[in-house]
Amino acid sequence: MKRSSTLVLVGVVIFLSTVIAACTKESQRFANPLPTPVPKTNFLFVPHVDANSTTKQLNSYPDPLSATAVSTANSNSPDFPYGTATDIATDVPQETATPVPSETPLVETETPSPTLKPTKPPTPTLFWPTPVPGETATPYNRPSGDHGQTLPPEKWQKWPVIPVVSNRARQIYQSGLNQGHDPKRFSKVGDCQNIRQYFLGMFDNPKTYELGDAYNYLNGTISQFAGSWVRLSESVRTGFNVASVLTPLYANPADCRQGESPIACEARIWNPSIMIISMETWTQGRPTALYESYLRQIVEFAISKNVLPILATKADNLEGDNSINLMVAKVATDYDIPLWNFWAAAQPLPNHGLLADGFHLTPGKNFFNDNDAMNNGWPVRNLTALQVIDAVWKAVK
Repeated sequence: MKRSSTLVLVGVVIFLSTVIAACTKESQRFANPLPTPVPKTNFLFVPHVDANSTTKQLNSYPDPLSATAVSTANSNSPDFPYGTATDIATDVPQETATPVPSETPLVETETPSPTLKPTKPPTPTLFWPTPVPGETATPYNRPSGDHGQTLPPEKWQKWPVIPVVSNRARQIYQSGLNQGHDPKRFSKVGDCQNIRQYFLGMFDNPKTYELGDAYNYLNGTISQFAGSWVRLSESVRTGFNVASVLTPLYANPADCRQGESPIACEARIWNPSIMIISMETWTQGRPTALYESYLRQIVEFAISKNVLPILATKADNLEGDNSINLMVAKVATDYDIPLWNFWAAAQPLPNHGLLADGFHLTPGKNFFNDNDAMNNGWPVRNLTALQVIDAVWKAVK
């Protein structure tokens, strides 16, 4: 009797366990909770060059009395604010709440879901504009007897600091005036050697320079181009080179139109009659011929807009053979445009006006009547640039 009761009890327990398990399985089938999504982030590394015109370092001009030497080791110096790198997060999905099972049984329906195709992260790209081959450039053919510099480009080291101005240069300038260019404006195109804190910006503030009796004749030119000296050019930035100014990627989005290069943006906004082009920076290991192709594009752009370009040699010789200065002289000869031979002006200076890094210029007060100050690279650069603008403007106006 007891044995049969035990068997019955065991059977009941097994039956109840089976029913409970089945109900649990059915409840889970209808609940069907979705897994919590895991946020995924793709990072695209983008080289960033600060184009913010409100940046204090770009819009303030330091007291020349407090100017100090800057070496390349101190890349965070506000006097030479090099670009930084920015990580830009893309395609970050928003987290959604996990559905809560309803007490009312759900009716399963088949809803087609869109097919998602995986995409590869973007491939890093070097933004180098397509160079113009040398044979397709259109150098100016000078008429017989009409020329600027008489020495060939191979003898550029003997060219004068202040250029000889040709009739071709006058034609470009006068065509620009007829087109509506402002005779009281010039633009700068360049790298860190052209930022307004050190280059030409002082001439819009009489307290920061002294001409002295020998250079008082330059006052008229300073007044003529008032506002251009200290202006924040769209085509000047630390880290720029001959390729950067042709590349829309590096244009200031706050001021420039979509697809517009920095140099095109500057020409449109400022409407200059003269454009001084001084490009010292070049990527180590890249051929000088490529530099030449880009420089020719810059010159041809300026001439196509009837803006008179003034080219410049550089004080340094980082490439080791002065090939960039030779190439600049060749381009100036081909287009018969003025060349400011700053290299020649820097040669008599201690260490040729360069810091120990062989690239940056030695700083000093822009007091052109001070012999000690004029033993430094920056005051000589500013004085000779002013003299060049003065000579060119007076020859073409």
